[in-house]
Amino acid sequence: MSTIAEKKEKVSVPFDYNKYLRPNKLPHIWCPGCGHGIVLKALLRAIDRAGLEKDNICMVSGIGCSSRTPGYVDFNTLHTLHGRAMAFATGVKLAKPELKVIVITGDGDALAIGGNHFIHACRRNIDMTVLVMTNSTYGMTGGQYSPTTPLDAIATTSRYGNIEPPFDACEMARASGATFVARGTAYHTIELERTIHDALVHKGTSIVDVIDACPTYFGRANKYKSATHMMELIEKDGTVNVKQAEKLPPEKLEGKVLRGVLHKVERPEYCEQYENLIMQKAAAKK
Repeated sequence: MSTIAEKKEKVSVPFDYNKYLRPNKLPHIWCPGCGHGIVLKALLRAIDRAGLEKDNICMVSGIGCSSRTPGYVDFNTLHTLHGRAMAFATGVKLAKPELKVIVITGDGDALAIGGNHFIHACRRNIDMTVLVMTNSTYGMTGGQYSPTTPLDAIATTSRYGNIEPPFDACEMARASGATFVARGTAYHTIELERTIHDALVHKGTSIVDVIDACPTYFGRANKYKSATHMMELIEKDGTVNVKQAEKLPPEKLEGKVLRGVLHKVERPEYCEQYENLIMQKAAAKK
């Protein structure tokens, strides 16, 4: 049995991120104050906690700032077309069902041009973990408004304020059939690590919507004082954990976004169903 001193010593040991990174691909392209690096670190800790081997992971992304993530990690990786990450991930999982498939995407990549792929991956319940880094803007291509940009927010394509109501990625995932739906923020990094871990070990389509502020385009256009100011207002003060929410009156929840595991059910996984169908048909021909 470990002593208290031994437990403290284990906790104090710094996590070795380098074993999961490609040093020759650094430095990264993300702006100062961007939360993508925080999310990446939480993901790597979650992968380590889940005991996943690097060679058994395939990370897939589309196009965007967050979608550059696979370039920095030492896994099997695919950097694919805009909006098509979940379609490519579906092909990988069907061809190599033994792999743990992780999709890294942004709110524009996943919910705009990739919206149909998002819906059908959830509907099929393919065993993949999808991180949607939601920063309410197209950060790589000039700061246009995205499917999650709040009403009245300023963007390069909504100079007088956005008039389109935003998507809720978690509501869409749940309605489409995803069996694990959760939300986290770059601010609540330890909580995010636990949430991603739970998504990784779940069998089926796991969606984690990560609120992750963009200080360069969204922040400047909407007059936030700094990246820290954005994180405090949007991620810290603008959200509440689902367990805490159960104890709060409705007036305290007004305008708040829920964090944590929002939906979790068990349902047959697509690739296993596909394999069983092939085996049944092959046996019937004998």
